[in-house]
Amino acid sequence: MPVVTIVTKAMLFSTLLLHPSKSFLLQSPYKRHVRQSLTSAVHRYTTALPGAINRNASPLPMQQQYHHRWQGVAVNTPWGGGGRRNILLHATKISTNDSSSSSTTTGSGGGTNDDILPSSCLVGIEFVSDAVVQVLNSSFDAKDVARAKALSQLEKGSKKKKKKKKKSDDGGVGDDANAPPALSEEEKQRIGDEAAAAASAFTGLDAMVTRATKGEFGDYQCNAAMGLARNVGMAPRDCAAKLVEGLTPLIGTVMEELEIAGPGFINLRFKKEYLAKAVRSMALDPGRLAIPPSSTPQKIVIDYSSPNIAKEMHVGHLRSTIIGDTLANVLTFAGHDVKRLNHVGDWGTQFGMLVEHLRDEYPIALQKENAADVDLGDLVALYKRAKRRFDEEEDFRARAREGVVKLQSGERESVAAWEALCATSRKEYELIYGLLGIEGLEERGESFYNPYLEGVIEALAEEGLAVESDGAQAVFLPGYTNRDGSPLPLIVKKSDGGYNYATTDLAAIRQRTSLQEGELAERVLYVTDAGQAQHFQMVFRAAEMARFVPEGVSLEHVPFGLVQGEDGKKFATRSGDTVKLKDLLDEAVKIAGEDIRNRDDSKVKDSKFEKEVENVIRTVGIGAVKYADLSMNRESNYRFSYDRMLSLNGNTAPYMLYAYARICGIVRKATGQEDETVWPDPASEIILQEESEVNLARNLIKLPDILQDVEADLYPNKICDYLFETSQKFNQFYENCAVNNAETPQLKASRLTLCTVTAATIRLLLGMLGIQVVERL
Repeated sequence: MPVVTIVTKAMLFSTLLLHPSKSFLLQSPYKRHVRQSLTSAVHRYTTALPGAINRNASPLPMQQQYHHRWQGVAVNTPWGGGGRRNILLHATKISTNDSSSSSTTTGSGGGTNDDILPSSCLVGIEFVSDAVVQVLNSSFDAKDVARAKALSQLEKGSKKKKKKKKKSDDGGVGDDANAPPALSEEEKQRIGDEAAAAASAFTGLDAMVTRATKGEFGDYQCNAAMGLARNVGMAPRDCAAKLVEGLTPLIGTVMEELEIAGPGFINLRFKKEYLAKAVRSMALDPGRLAIPPSSTPQKIVIDYSSPNIAKEMHVGHLRSTIIGDTLANVLTFAGHDVKRLNHVGDWGTQFGMLVEHLRDEYPIALQKENAADVDLGDLVALYKRAKRRFDEEEDFRARAREGVVKLQSGERESVAAWEALCATSRKEYELIYGLLGIEGLEERGESFYNPYLEGVIEALAEEGLAVESDGAQAVFLPGYTNRDGSPLPLIVKKSDGGYNYATTDLAAIRQRTSLQEGELAERVLYVTDAGQAQHFQMVFRAAEMARFVPEGVSLEHVPFGLVQGEDGKKFATRSGDTVKLKDLLDEAVKIAGEDIRNRDDSKVKDSKFEKEVENVIRTVGIGAVKYADLSMNRESNYRFSYDRMLSLNGNTAPYMLYAYARICGIVRKATGQEDETVWPDPASEIILQEESEVNLARNLIKLPDILQDVEADLYPNKICDYLFETSQKFNQFYENCAVNNAETPQLKASRLTLCTVTAATIRLLLGMLGIQVVERL
């Protein structure tokens, strides 16, 4: 169903239900009939993505979560809390003012496409979608479509009523007594007029362009005619033919003749000429592969990793760290201003216990001038000793509780001891970040938000949200209940006057999105385990209700599943303890090293290459752990297996690293280099004559669409899937097409360019996953 009709329905529904004085239709008995007619499609066609919320904290419709790479058109709709929100839709024409653009070219339909085709950038699904939108708006009247859709919904409702009446007449049970009387022609006309008045222009959502599910269907498929036809009085194939007629002049220079399939689907396939031009453009821009940065960059905050002070990082921190870092890399590449924040657990009641333990065992740590340099040894052992004393010694327990008060009040020695704990912990987790190649992650612990906490409570109270509950301050949110049906509180201030995670998270949201001294972010991502889903749902909703979040800002929880052992149970050591992250990474490197050093390769055993071999071992070991995690749907649990992740077969890091190294070897052989890979200049012409060449090129130019998907829905496994597909397409190409022994120098240069672009694609995407490439494996 065209989204313009969804918007029409939503806006008409808003007019009727939110402004009852403006329409007689809300007067009984029409209200229920109109409500059902106007809202059914809105709920059916606004799919929500996990974790994002609307103004009223309901799931945010997909339209509002879509972050468009090129430009956006704001369309007002009434979704969210009774107010209007701007929905970012991809409905703008792509254009270029580059003076170096090629001269105007004519498509097979006789028109030109220079006004929508960038000359030096790849085009993808948005290019096709924008062209379809242009044709929709020039060929059809959105107001007429909205009118027809509204009346069609009324007609459907009338038919359902007749069926129910017939069932009742036949002895069944009907609800005819509660049904409203039939609408008069005048009333139907008024509904149609209101729908037309509320209609907006067609957008990219109406275009209904998707990537083709099978290669034989082409590159893209447009399904707009199917839903549009009945509202413009045309058969679907006739409607599709009208779209094709308008599309051909716009995209005919890059697309083969458009094909109408089945009842009215439009299949689109790139021309070989465009594929050749696109591949060469990618080769000329090895850093970005002809993908332009966003013309509407956003300020984005990503909250990830979040280890706890005085505790070692464990396998649970792995997923948050590498998923968050990958998303940060993708969004940075897209051109957004990304702030990477490490919300470390550096505050809480446990620090009273730790500080008092340091007072006894490490008194030097209580001197502020020594705080950053004191060696506290094994922090995990220290924490366990302090906890044992807390559990067994009553005097120490009392001192620990007093220590919390001292620390929160800023007592000098307590603060110094706390700083010593933080400094020692920081050294430990920075070693882990070094192993994982994590850079640019700014530490901003819970303690940073302490000055904002009381302001949060005051603001919640002013909005009438924070109320007393058993001596504590709590927010009760609609729709959240305990198992017994009682309201589920979101505690924001404990009965002893202390604050908790919810308070800190609310303060962080406020600081990151609305306070002038904060980030003023437009999108905030929280990369944590799926077990915290309800916590973030409630915190996001409370923040919205308290007006902490400006209009248009998106708060999104990015949940991930558990890491399990190969038996599907909790991933733990033999003694049942949580696996330390450093131990896990060290073991992966060890196994990779054993495999590589046992190979029958003279260089591996030559001491001259020891440094290179060590780098390869570390790259393979760490890369295998990261890739195995990132290649899974992040919301799924996955079973950790060293054997599987270090395999050279399948969708693994070693397989991808080998694919890259193999291409480096091909290029070195072609260019006569032995030690270093020197990438040749792009061929002056890309020749695509074999099917496997065409398939490889067709796959390479999908890259912008893949990155756009990850930018919008935040699933890094799509990158891994694309990498694996690319490597397979390259293998098929190399098996069927001679590179160094090509028939002509021109063909050799062309195929070397395909090799170069494939390698650049692998290098770019592995880099986004935080994995180095190696030229030999």
